Amino acid sequence: MLIVQKYGGTSVGSTERINAVADRVVRTYAAGHSCAVVVSAMGHSTDELLDLAKGVAGDSNSRELDALLATGEQVTTALLAMAIGVRGVRAMSFTGWQAGIATEPMHGAARISEISAASVRELLAQGGIPVIAGFQGIANGHVTTLGRGGSDTTAVAMASTLAADLCEIYTDVDGVYTADPRYVANARKLSVISYEEMLELANLGSQVLHPRAVETAKRQGVHLVVRSSFSDEEGTVIRTMGTMEELRVVTGLASEREVARIALVGMPMGEHHLAAVFSALAAQQVNVDVIVQSVVRDNEVDVSFTVQEADVERAIRTCEGLAQTVAYKQLLHETGLSKISIVGAGMISNPGVAAQMFSALEEAGADVKMVSTSEIKVSCVIGGSHLKAAQESVHRSFELDALT
Repeated sequence: MLIVQKYGGTSVGSTERINAVADRVVRTYAAGHSCAVVVSAMGHSTDELLDLAKGVAGDSNSRELDALLATGEQVTTALLAMAIGVRGVRAMSFTGWQAGIATEPMHGAARISEISAASVRELLAQGGIPVIAGFQGIANGHVTTLGRGGSDTTAVAMASTLAADLCEIYTDVDGVYTADPRYVANARKLSVISYEEMLELANLGSQVLHPRAVETAKRQGVHLVVRSSFSDEEGTVIRTMGTMEELRVVTGLASEREVARIALVGMPMGEHHLAAVFSALAAQQVNVDVIVQSVVRDNEVDVSFTVQEADVERAIRTCEGLAQTVAYKQLLHETGLSKISIVGAGMISNPGVAAQMFSALEEAGADVKMVSTSEIKVSCVIGGSHLKAAQESVHRSFELDALT
């Protein structure tokens, strides 16, 4: 069996932890499996490198910033390859480009376009263990990085390229939970979850897996498992659900803090102003989430949308700059909000899920300010002070503490 293992920054945050990872990799190898390893930078070293860059030039030079940030993973690959080697197993470190990872020509958030992996395949054929730097690749001879969480994507893409039997994502949690156990005491670890549900949870704020990694795994059919690098407990399998009986109405909930709502009141109807507003926000790199349009007066509409609080000032300045073009009557904003979402592949065939969620939020004293839905998701924007009570109430209402 060929297994690709990925270890995140917490898992390799010190020499002691790197030695523990080496022990785990060698045990996998000794059990008769071929093994390739993808690693992140140690601990908070990426943040430390960013601080160094800010001390000399900020983030103005994206090419050099990528060249700098890519060194973090290179440190980890070399150290882990050394640790595996002293345990009597041949290992070799690979940068992203040495592993044949080609990306689109974009710095800071590149997407993988192709992986040749010729050198990786050669080492595997010789019985060695390739230790590959995640988060990075090459485009037109220049080092590129994949953005935060990019090592997850590297591991899944490498597993697909190598036709691996299994891709194990090792992290500091022992699987995917029905809710964040830091905030919901009765959260339960799931033994299995569908690609679609995991993708929704990842996009909604669950930090267990990067959304792009889940998307790649779903598209390429990679057999994926999330598990802890600090224990031998079974993790959570992420796969295609085979039958309707396997589909839970609600599988889990996710939440986001520091959400803000912006409202443009009294925009003239039918003049393509929505395109102007959201094109301008996109040009300013403002990520918009929930959007609600309502017709409240003849020939006028109100439009509300949410952004992260960190983007509020930029979003307001952008909208203020459109005041003459869009001709809205009032610009309002509200901060201190949160978003709570439920996800479940069985939701599509079960009416009344939204009503049940609204009842649970009412029980928690949380006023619903905005709602967004999809076939397998219901999201509500609520006051941030009610988030913890809302999480517990929704989790209890859907009996998520009984899932396994």
